[in-house]
Parts: sequence; structure tokens; C-alpha cells
Amino acid sequence: MNFLAPALAATPAPQADATAPGADAAALAAELRALGQIVLVLQGGGALGAYQTGVFAALDEAGVAPDWVVGTSIGAFNAAIIAGNPPGQRLDALNRFWGRLEHPFGFDGLLPPMLGGMVRSWATISAGLPAFFRPNPAAFLGPLMPLGSAHAAYYSVEPMRRLLAEVVDFELVNRGPVRLTVGAANVRNGAMRYFDSRDMPLGPEHILASGALPPAFPAVEIDGEHYWDGGIVSNTPVEVVFDDNPRRSGVVFAVHLWNPDGDAPTTIWEVENRRKDIQYASRAQAHIKRQRQLHHMRHVIAELAAKVPAETRGNDFAELAAWGCTTSMHVVRLLAPSLPGEDHSKDIDFSPEGVRARREAGLAHTRDALRLRPWAGDVDPLEGFHLHEVCAGEMTRTPAAEM
Repeated sequence: MNFLAPALAATPAPQADATAPGADAAALAAELRALGQIVLVLQGGGALGAYQTGVFAALDEAGVAPDWVVGTSIGAFNAAIIAGNPPGQRLDALNRFWGRLEHPFGFDGLLPPMLGGMVRSWATISAGLPAFFRPNPAAFLGPLMPLGSAHAAYYSVEPMRRLLAEVVDFELVNRGPVRLTVGAANVRNGAMRYFDSRDMPLGPEHILASGALPPAFPAVEIDGEHYWDGGIVSNTPVEVVFDDNPRRSGVVFAVHLWNPDGDAPTTIWEVENRRKDIQYASRAQAHIKRQRQLHHMRHVIAELAAKVPAETRGNDFAELAAWGCTTSMHVVRLLAPSLPGEDHSKDIDFSPEGVRARREAGLAHTRDALRLRPWAGDVDPLEGFHLHEVCAGEMTRTPAAEM
């Protein structure tokens, strides 16, 4: 039985509302700009990445333009579209991209939610997504079948290569004002590799490498090395911002598609969903705790260095003092909550309804987060790292709670 319905028109994407309530856009943008660079970090998560389009729409309507976008997996695709389009065309390009990924199924609305989700998942796994990936017949001949590194996967991503060429101007990526960084895992040594437009020209292969999740998608060869999806090492690539050299003050909007917080599951179905949330939330909390400690230490070193009289400074003083730093970084973690009816197949739910629901949620939640202006509160001058965690538009933690 064919579970795939004839292609329908893509669901219209909601555009940013210039009259949305909140702080005056110009004033808000100026307030954030005064804090330094603006960075947007996008986690991987397949179909959940539609939430990020809503986040960007809310930032765009508020006049908040990123200087630097960082992404892994589907976050890398979204990041490349933002960096690879002029300011006035970015949201339209994101919407066109996701409109192409949407794939309706003939049984939508005719089956109970759980059964409908199972049918959509089965159809995607068996037939792929026309604009994203298609089955690789040779891979189904057996797990020991020699396929070669470029084809050792269940699917081919040639459709996505063509789609990226339509929605991303890589010349603009490499010469434009927005810095792009995407993360991928080196297959040979397991190390995380960040490809950065500041340091090298980027092309479609770097984006595809960041999203090459095994065993679904094949490794991508770049300069003689093979790379898989960066999410298998670190699905939240915020550490590349924390460790950037030179360090810069600014505001980091980190969009988390997999919520690390959740209730204990009571069914096997719920277990699988919770497992994915924990696994793909990655080591974000550990990274944040480490960076809070490091930034505090750097500020303390800078304070102590300033108190050392010039006449007592030895030959190695400058080298030691260089470990100090007075930059200030506000990290706004935008946690996407679970939406009604979601289960462990949510990351392959490219149905128009699923894409629309996540996009609208990202838009509403980010508007609420911007109204809260969490970066505007009093902070300890010795703390160079200020965490503001927002879930579904509400503050969930204070920086002190992370210590």
C-alpha cells in the first residue's frame, strides 16, 4: 500500500509581524548592540529545526540581526541560509526551504494521532523525503555489502545538495558580513571540527557534512578526511563561541530543540522520546558550567593583575596577565518545549502541520523572551558569563541557580 499522497502545496509560512507587541525594535536592537556581538547558535534536531525559523522571525521583526551564526545538523542548514542571504531575504529563504521539506501524507487527519504519527514515520523511513533524502537501494542488500565511504548509508542526500544551491548564496557566505560556523565529527579520530567562514571558504559540502547523521546519511569527504553529523559529538555547538579567540563581549541566543528537562517516562514509547531528548540535548549544561567557572577565573585574574604595582611586575607578568579577561557574555538559552502529540519520531515529522506548529511556537516563545529582556538585569561585575534560560517564553532559571 502506498502511504504517500500526491504532493500538496506547501503550508504558507507565517511572516514576522512588524506590529507585534514588545519593546520598540530600534531601541531593543540598540540595547543588544551595546552589549557587543550578537550570536545565534542553532542545535541539530531534524524536523524540530522548524522551531528555529520562528525564532529567527521574532529576532528579525525586532531588528536583531546576528553577526555570527553557528549550527550543527539541521541547525547548520538554517544557519547557512541566514548567512547566505541578504538581510531582507533571509526569512523568505528559510520559509522556502522549509516549505520544500514539508511532505503531506494521505492519511493525515484520518487516523488517531499516535497511529498517524507511526504511519508518517514509516512512510518517511521507507520512501525518504523528496527534497531531502532518498533511499539508497544498495544499502538494503545487507549490512556487510561493500558500498564505499561515499555511499555507506541507507539514503542519498543529493536532493538536499540541490536544495541548498537554491536557497544559499555561498559567495555571500564567504564574503558577506555574517560569520558562519558549522560543526562536524571527524570519522577517523572522532574529534569535533568547526568549519568557519572567517578562516576558510565554505561550500555545500561543509553543510552536508554537519548533517551527515549515520547510518542514515553517508560521510562527506573534505580535504581527504571524512565527516559525520556534528551532533554525535556535540549537538549544541555553543562551546565554539565560548572558546573563540579573541574573546568578545556580546549576547548569545542559543536555540535548544531537545529539552534536557522532563518527567520520568512510564511507557516504552515515552522512554524512547525521553532518551532522545537527553541524548541530543548533548553536553550543553556541562559546557555552561565550565564556561561560567572559566569566565569567573579570567575576571578574577584581570582584577588581581590590575592591583599589582608596576614596579613589582616581573618579566613574565604580561604572559600571566594575558590569562585574564574582562569580556562579558550574556547567554540566552531558548529551550523548545515538547508540543502536544509529540513522540520519539518528532524529529522526522515533516508534515505541514508539524512544521507549522513548531514555527509558530518558536515565533511566540522568542517574542516573549525578547519582552523579558533578561540581559538588562543587574549582574556581578566579576562574572563574565551571565546565563538566562527561557522555556516557552518564561524564565526557568536564574544565573545563580547554575552555580
